[in-house]
Amino acid sequence: MTETVLAFALTSFVIELTPGPNMAWLALLSVERGRLAELAAVAGVALGLLLLGLAAGFGLGTLIAENRWLYETLRWGGVAFLLYLAWDSYRESRRPLELRGTSERLAVHFRRGLVTNLLNPKAALFYVTVLPSFVDAAKPLAAQSLMLTGIYVAIATAVHAAIALAGSLLQPVFSTDRARRLLGIVAAVLLVAIAVWVAVTTRHGP
Repeated sequence: MTETVLAFALTSFVIELTPGPNMAWLALLSVERGRLAELAAVAGVALGLLLLGLAAGFGLGTLIAENRWLYETLRWGGVAFLLYLAWDSYRESRRPLELRGTSERLAVHFRRGLVTNLLNPKAALFYVTVLPSFVDAAKPLAAQSLMLTGIYVAIATAVHAAIALAGSLLQPVFSTDRARRLLGIVAAVLLVAIAVWVAVTTRHGP
């Protein structure tokens, strides 16, 4: 069992290091809006991943994967939300810094991290396709699924928090209005690219 857990932990770590919606969005957020906003988003992402894992453990993930209509609804909802984040990044970069500072709420970033992952088809597929391969059918399935979900969420959160700390070091570079506007354009373009990437790579099989 120990070897299985270690193999799963390593697999989860490698998957989290692979560029994807969470890594790209969180990196952009930490550079643009700072460490606290990023950590609030990380907490939302963690809760979203946990809820998806629990749902998959009760069979919802398999239901979504096998039901094309449900899967496509989830997939396009995630794409649409990423496009909204792209527009929001562009719009916020045009607002005066002092206005942004008074209106920003950590709860907003938490909710966005949560929604982004509740609508993340790649995360749902991870719980349906990858996690079950590390479950021993001869042992209680629910306990194993819960333990592996906790391990995955913990590893993902650690990776995301590291991104927050690294990205926030660059925030002072983008403290001027001109730099923030440039970053807003870059962030919007990258988020649109990520949305297209998610739409292409998560297409349901024929």
